[in-house]
Amino acid sequence: MSTTLSPSPSAIDPERWPDVASVPSASAVRRRVTERLLRRAVARLPLWVRLPDGELLGQGGPLMEIRDPRAFHARLGRTGLIGFGESYLAGEWDAPDLVAVLTVLASEMATLVPAPLQRLRGVWAARQPGSQRNTPSGSRRNISRHYDLSNDLFALFLDSSLSYSSGIFRSLPATPDRLTDAQHRKIDRLLDLAEVGAGTRVLEIGTGWGELAIRAAARGARVTSVTLSREQRELALSRIAAAGHRDAATVELRDYREVTGEYDAVVSVEMIEAVGVEYWPTYFAKLADVLAPGGRVALQAITMPHDRMLATRRTHTWIQKYIFPGGMLPSTEAVAEQAAPRLEITRSAGFGPHYAETLRLWREEFHARAEQVEELGFDETFRRMWTFYLAYSEAGFRSGYLDVQQFLLTAPGTPGTPGASDAPSGATGTPTGKARSDSTEEPTQ
Repeated sequence: MSTTLSPSPSAIDPERWPDVASVPSASAVRRRVTERLLRRAVARLPLWVRLPDGELLGQGGPLMEIRDPRAFHARLGRTGLIGFGESYLAGEWDAPDLVAVLTVLASEMATLVPAPLQRLRGVWAARQPGSQRNTPSGSRRNISRHYDLSNDLFALFLDSSLSYSSGIFRSLPATPDRLTDAQHRKIDRLLDLAEVGAGTRVLEIGTGWGELAIRAAARGARVTSVTLSREQRELALSRIAAAGHRDAATVELRDYREVTGEYDAVVSVEMIEAVGVEYWPTYFAKLADVLAPGGRVALQAITMPHDRMLATRRTHTWIQKYIFPGGMLPSTEAVAEQAAPRLEITRSAGFGPHYAETLRLWREEFHARAEQVEELGFDETFRRMWTFYLAYSEAGFRSGYLDVQQFLLTAPGTPGTPGASDAPSGATGTPTGKARSDSTEEPTQ
């Protein structure tokens, strides 16, 4: 069901939300062309699109209601998918079941834009702004814009572990009471991949709110965790101390590029998405540089299809503009190519349906806590934006357009890993990404 009411134009703060409060200028020709393209695309989709005069477009399915066609077509015609998202924030369209509508659209993402226009993407699509480059100073700004919003905000919809990444459930569908267990299972699987135990020197890139560091320290490991978020570091240190691991785990306000030393295990959960295409080589070089001989890297990463990644890697998106500035999802192929030749994927496991369920639980909790979100100072447009972000992400996983994977990376020939001399038959780990895949669709512990 729809989780927020549409804001009235007067309710949108033009200083905070300038591109939502005002409709971009667009010629009548541009609006007409956009409308024709939209009608042609919707005509073949399992979707209903209802216009203000009652006309229905589509083949039938979840309902999308366009309330202000002129503004909707102007935004879509001028800024594409950014305009599509901004139009939702402005209340110019809505849906009783937002996730269902977005899932249909995500399923057709590669073909919604006609092939000739796809080839001209470099002409009409907005480019990523230079201000969002992930230089050392740029990364600090980009991370702060999201993760320093408010610890109290995240605590309202996350579970008690404060884990802001996909859990792994014992079975699906999930229920709220199983989310913390799913988050611990996710963390434990990563720590197992990296063979973290007593005395292991662990580097964590991207602290979150400290749950992985706590669980690694509980195994007897020595943990160094780095983050660029001041808010996260403050709370993570407090939680680590409360868990009794102050002497075993440290959290440094440090860019991954500044890390030195040698570690037996490097673990990073959904941080590569914030690195940016330009700095992927730097990121993987750092992983290899700090890894001790025979060490292991365990990564959890959201991935997208390789062809879509190549087509959109320089495009500015709604998610980048409003949620994760400077972010970019890799493909499995990109992870393998960027890691080579010093590291190779020796094991991988995908569990996208589990992220869809994780996001659903977050979205439902966020909706249930709407009044408390408002009390923290987040206005109606923000709440509508956050709902769209969670629904948009959930739809990506429900459609199969996105996946989330845990990767084990090791140096070629590392003993005890697939790809080494004692690898089991049929297990490979090559620079092309043809790694052993362990399905976790129905996980057991």
